[in-house]
Amino acid sequence: MNPEQQPLEFAGRVALVTGGGSGIGRAVAQRWAAGGGHVTVLGRREEALRGTVQMIETAGGSADAVACDVRDAVAVQAAVDGVAERHGRLDVLVNNAAGNFVVPGEQLSPGGWKAVIDIVLNGTFHCTLAAARHLLNQGSGAVLNVIASYAWHGHPGTVHSAAAKAGVLAMTRTLAVEWAARGVRLNCLAPGPTETEGASAALWPTESARARVLASVPAARFATPEEVAESAAFLLSERAAYITGEVLTVDGGQWLGKPVYTDPGAAA
Repeated sequence: MNPEQQPLEFAGRVALVTGGGSGIGRAVAQRWAAGGGHVTVLGRREEALRGTVQMIETAGGSADAVACDVRDAVAVQAAVDGVAERHGRLDVLVNNAAGNFVVPGEQLSPGGWKAVIDIVLNGTFHCTLAAARHLLNQGSGAVLNVIASYAWHGHPGTVHSAAAKAGVLAMTRTLAVEWAARGVRLNCLAPGPTETEGASAALWPTESARARVLASVPAARFATPEEVAESAAFLLSERAAYITGEVLTVDGGQWLGKPVYTDPGAAA
């Protein structure tokens, strides 16, 4: 974490990142620490969280971890209060914890529906409410919720996740209006297909599935977690101080679609 490589725009500030043990959450945590801020990563897997902390500390950053299930509102409040107490403040919350799998709607069990709704929608609400008690009290702060573009356009096999993330989007915009005059911003980040171990296992587990997903991206490649984290850093920074209630889509043009009848880029 060489200061010559990254501006220390987050120095003196504290962030909490859920789902910070791997993938996009880990990359966001690393980017925050690279900007000079302290980051606490939260999740259920202690070993994975420790891995993130070790990576950040090895690179010269400041981090710690707290094990917590975002579905447990009481545990979440205690965890968030603990972060604010240990570090004297809380400036940023990134709601990245998620659960997903692809299944036709008619085959989705009530338990599968509940599991995703509880993690994505209810967990985001629990964490946001817990953090808001600190952010609103100090009159400043930012919340960033990680969703997906199918929250507004839908996608076969994701009825549970799409419904949950659509709820998060509505919640984000509603609270953005409620809290704007009190100094707290809320935005969403909608990554497209991103090269992470978790996404690969859940969403494109075979080479043929991977090829189909890649073919849907006009940019013709997957995002890297670091690219997504850089977009997150922008929304959390003072560069985005006048942006609230918005969605930044980082998907290589995927949700806009590929040509159906003709390919304008093809040779005549």
